[in-house]
Amino acid sequence: MNDPSVREDWLATPGAALAGEVRVPGDKSVSHRAVMLGALAEGSTRVRGFLEGEDTRATARVFEQLGVHIDTPSPSERVVQGVGLHGLRGAGYALDCGNAGTGMRLLAGVLAGQGFDSVLVGDASLSSRPMRRVTDPLIAMGADIQADPGGLPPLRIGGGRTLHGIDYALPVASAQVKSALLLAGLYARGETVVREPHPTRDYTERMLAAFGWPVDSAPGIARLHGGHCLRATEIEVPADFSSAAFFLVAACIVPGSELLLEAVGMNPRRTGLLHALRAMGADIGEENLREHGGEPVADLRVRYAPLQGIELPAALVPDMIDEVPALFVAAACARGRTVIRGAAELRVKESDRIAGMAAGLRALGVAIEETPDGAVIDGGRIKGGEVDSRGDHRIAMSFAVAAQVASGAVRVRDVANVATSFPGFVPVATAAGLAVAAADTNA
Repeated sequence: MNDPSVREDWLATPGAALAGEVRVPGDKSVSHRAVMLGALAEGSTRVRGFLEGEDTRATARVFEQLGVHIDTPSPSERVVQGVGLHGLRGAGYALDCGNAGTGMRLLAGVLAGQGFDSVLVGDASLSSRPMRRVTDPLIAMGADIQADPGGLPPLRIGGGRTLHGIDYALPVASAQVKSALLLAGLYARGETVVREPHPTRDYTERMLAAFGWPVDSAPGIARLHGGHCLRATEIEVPADFSSAAFFLVAACIVPGSELLLEAVGMNPRRTGLLHALRAMGADIGEENLREHGGEPVADLRVRYAPLQGIELPAALVPDMIDEVPALFVAAACARGRTVIRGAAELRVKESDRIAGMAAGLRALGVAIEETPDGAVIDGGRIKGGEVDSRGDHRIAMSFAVAAQVASGAVRVRDVANVATSFPGFVPVATAAGLAVAAADTNA
């Protein structure tokens, strides 16, 4: 894990046109779930394209501590020797999820059904994120979970409880909470039903089906019964759309750019940014559509095109919540005004991303009005300066992109956490044409 006492900065400067072909790392959400379900399956599961990020490695390490043998025959590949649904063993010490909110929430669902006690801990950022949205419904299923005041980690999960299925309507749509309940449902008596106020990503449903567990799902609802088993399979992890998003926006805003992003995951609950950028006038084509492990995949060809500000349809926000920081940058470069609403969830991510993006863009001369659930952004000239990523990987990469069209250099502070989702971002970015490099933190 990164040493929180050591700060890393970038210096990003105005760049030339982007060109060539880019393959971004594997999808983080799929990588987490592939290790989890592979561990709970009968037999050996091979995962190709596994994201070698700190979050996903933390999840794999937790399962190794729970008695699962995981081989790494080559980078971005894992072979998970499944122990079956009831084969995990208690570690006897706290399980460290690092910065992985997905890992902690989904593990809470898995561990709620075990016969042993567990404690889930995380780093300072994760320890500040409320978990009641996931612990309350798990407790309603019969789980024994205690947290610190405010519902904060650590999560102390008592073993040996009998879980029962529930019919639960999520008050706030969340793929992570839905997934935790479905995973707990594997261990529950009867049927577990999760209803959403609007559809969220269905990675868990798709992957459960790939592992042979009967799942009945449609947009906005998922249901399953306990009592089945998971069968090992092979998983090909698509390139992470959230990581591709930064290159999509960069190629849209840097004149003369044409970039091909290879094998990008096109889960329909993930691609809201595509619709938003196209509504702004972006030139993005989909080529070589195919399917990997139940997930739709395509190559994306993006060419520079002048963007126009829009009022972002609120219906798109749930399908692009992780990509909204990148959209802030596109809006800052567009002609006219962009209005973003319905993104209040950004307030409780790794940082308050609305506040972080607004402060950073303002420091670079962009006219932006922060609102409780979004922002109003008037596109225009971006100047050089210094911004604080607040230790948030998506904010950091967004400002590396913004710097490509700035009038001067942009120093992006506190970028070490980029390794949680996009290890090797700088070499991949520079190969595509972005001008970004490590900076002297003593300067």
